[in-house]
Amino acid sequence: MNPTIQRRAAIAGAAALALGSASTSKAQGRKRIRFAAVFSDQDMRAEAMRGFQGDLQSEFDVELHLNATLFRQGTEINALQRGNLEMANLAPQDLSRQIPAWSVMASAYLFRDAEHMRKVFASDIGRDFNRMAREQLNIQVLGPLYFGTRHVNLRPRKRISTPADMAGIKLRMPPGETWQFLGEALGASPTPVAFAELYTALQTGTVDGQDNPLPTSRTMRFHEVTTQFVLTSHVVAYDMLCMSSRFWDGLTEAQRNAVQAAVNKAVDASTQRHLAQEQEMITFFRGQGLEVYEPNIAAFRAEAQRRYLASTQSQTWPSGILDRINAIR
Repeated sequence: MNPTIQRRAAIAGAAALALGSASTSKAQGRKRIRFAAVFSDQDMRAEAMRGFQGDLQSEFDVELHLNATLFRQGTEINALQRGNLEMANLAPQDLSRQIPAWSVMASAYLFRDAEHMRKVFASDIGRDFNRMAREQLNIQVLGPLYFGTRHVNLRPRKRISTPADMAGIKLRMPPGETWQFLGEALGASPTPVAFAELYTALQTGTVDGQDNPLPTSRTMRFHEVTTQFVLTSHVVAYDMLCMSSRFWDGLTEAQRNAVQAAVNKAVDASTQRHLAQEQEMITFFRGQGLEVYEPNIAAFRAEAQRRYLASTQSQTWPSGILDRINAIR
């Protein structure tokens, strides 16, 4: 073979080999992020996470496992800790089962609204609680994912202004000690009823009312068997987007920044969509002839926080935590 041709062939072969090695290295460098959540693929949070998936598609293989198809609710923490899962949507109640101090983050009237919640988690308070999760659970908290505010929905036409007006109201609350205590903190007589049985319980008068985010109440058609929505805003509902600290620590700084930016974008998009839908629900319910109004929120908050502080539930809370959270504006 001509030496010149032979030399060109060798150079071309070396270049192809280098290109192939680079491609292989790049493929091997892609990391898989399996995300697990109990919400369905029709949920607005699912749409936000599809945006997260798209934002990271150039560098990560993001798999969305929704509707509890990969892990049952409550088991995701163990999966993160064992390295069987990279990312999950966790309820603050799930974190509080292993870190008792976190129970304050699931209490009533902790946050005034979604924006207040965001500011709290962006503050030193939020960083302290996230550090607890990191140090005690080996979980990296990435941010809170808002999905609505719970309000009281009643059959009776009785006007509600303060917790005293809730006396004698049989308010359906989810089963469980924490939820029953919340009903008492609202001044009502809490009654445990399974969610699937709630419409009939309202229809027959077994209970006088229920509490849920407004979109949920419309989906379940509770407005058909009630007369009013009292915008108590007693629970700003959210979950925590979390990642295995082992996986997080294995990322480069640039990768961590990309993941956090995608999370922040997903959280903001989900929050805005939920807030817009809640306003639409107020207009809808009023159009259906129901009363929709705001009671004396300050009175409800003061009574609820008084009850929490007087109960055993607050014994594990950091000292002065409610005052510190209330002070954030």
